[in-house]
Amino acid sequence: MVVLAERIGEVQYAIRKYAPLARSLEERGEEVLYLNIGDPIKYDFETPGFLVEEACKALRGNHNYYAPSPGLWELRRAIAEKERSWNGNTVDPHFVIVTQGVSEAINLLYMSLLNPGDKVLLPDPTYPLYIALTPVYGAKPLYYRAREDQGWLPDPDDVRRGLEAGAKLLVVNNPNNPTGALYPRSLLREILDAAAEYNVPVASDEIYDALVYEGGFTSLPGLASKDQLVIGLNGFSKTYLVPGWRIGYLYINGPREEAEQLYNALLRGAQARLSAPAPLQAALARALSRPPSHLEELKRRLDERRRLLVEKIGETPGLELPEPPKAAFYALPRLTVNVDDEEFTRRLLLEEKVLVAHGSGFGPAGRGHIRLVFLPPPELLEEAFKRIARLLRSL
Repeated sequence: MVVLAERIGEVQYAIRKYAPLARSLEERGEEVLYLNIGDPIKYDFETPGFLVEEACKALRGNHNYYAPSPGLWELRRAIAEKERSWNGNTVDPHFVIVTQGVSEAINLLYMSLLNPGDKVLLPDPTYPLYIALTPVYGAKPLYYRAREDQGWLPDPDDVRRGLEAGAKLLVVNNPNNPTGALYPRSLLREILDAAAEYNVPVASDEIYDALVYEGGFTSLPGLASKDQLVIGLNGFSKTYLVPGWRIGYLYINGPREEAEQLYNALLRGAQARLSAPAPLQAALARALSRPPSHLEELKRRLDERRRLLVEKIGETPGLELPEPPKAAFYALPRLTVNVDDEEFTRRLLLEEKVLVAHGSGFGPAGRGHIRLVFLPPPELLEEAFKRIARLLRSL
C-alpha cells in the first residue's frame, strides 16, 4: 500500500486544477474553449522565426550537452545586458542563475530561504505557485491586501503589518498575475522602504515586464539601494513566446557578502537538478543580441484583445471589473451573482464547455472572482462570453 506524504494534499494549483476534466470532455467529442492558461502558443501566436532558427542552429551545432548548473555563461551575460537595456538594472552576471522557467526559480528560492514554520509574505491575490509551494517546505503564507477599487494596487500599510508579523521573505509580482495590475514607482519605493526597515529580502517577479499597455513599467530591483537584498525573477516564456522552452532566470542584487551567500545556496539547489536545456540557452543567448522586433506587434494584438475582453465583461450581467488591466494578459472580474467561484468554474466547464480559473485559487482576495486570459482570438472570446453569459443568466 502506498502511503502518501501529507504535504501533497495541501498542494493545489488553481490554473490547471480542472484541465484533466476539460481533457476528458474533449475525449468525448466536446469542444472546450480555454480561457485559463497564460500560454500564447495555445492560441494563434507563434514563436518568432529568428528564435526558431537559432534553436535549430544550436541543435545542429551539437549544443546537446548538460549545461553548467547556473547556466551558460554567454546567456548569463546576455541576461545582465537585457536587464540593463530593458529595465535599467545593474546586474552582475556572476549572480545570475538560469532556471527551468520562473517556476523553478521560485522553488529554488523557497528551498534556499524557508525553514519549517517560516512565513512568506505574498500579494493577495497572487500567482498560485507561491501558495502551492509553501507546504512543501513547511512554511506559512501571509498576505498583503491589494485593493480592487484602486486597480488591485497593494496596500503599503498591509505590507508593513505582514513584515511586523515576522515574514522572512517578501514577494512582489509586478506586472501582476492574476489581475493585470501595474505598480507605480512610488508604491514600489514604499514597499522597498518597508522591507529595508525590517531587513527582509524582496523577490520581484517581473515576467510580464514588456507587456504593458497603459503607463510605464518600473523594475523594483533598479530602485533598491545597494545595501538591500533583492532577487529578480524573470524569463522568456511570455515576452519571447517560448513557454515550452522552460527558460527563466533569477538574479541577486545587494551587499556582496549576502548576495554570495544566497547565490551559493541557490546554486546547491540548481546543481541537484543538473541544468536547464543547453540548446535553448544557446539559442536565447544569440537571440538576445538583436532588438526584440516582435514585441510591438505582439503588444498591439494583445491590446486589441484586452479592450475586447473589458468590453465583453462590461456587457455581461453578473460580472464586474472596476478597472481594466494595464499589463500582462489577465483580468480578474468579480462575480456579482450569489455563487461560489470554484463551483461556478466547474459548472461553466461542464455545462458550457468554457475553462477559466477560479479566483479563490489565487488567495483569499480572489474569492468571488474568476481569472480570464485575453490571449484567444476575438471570435473565440466572443463565443466564450456568450457561453459565460448564458450560465450567469441561469443562476
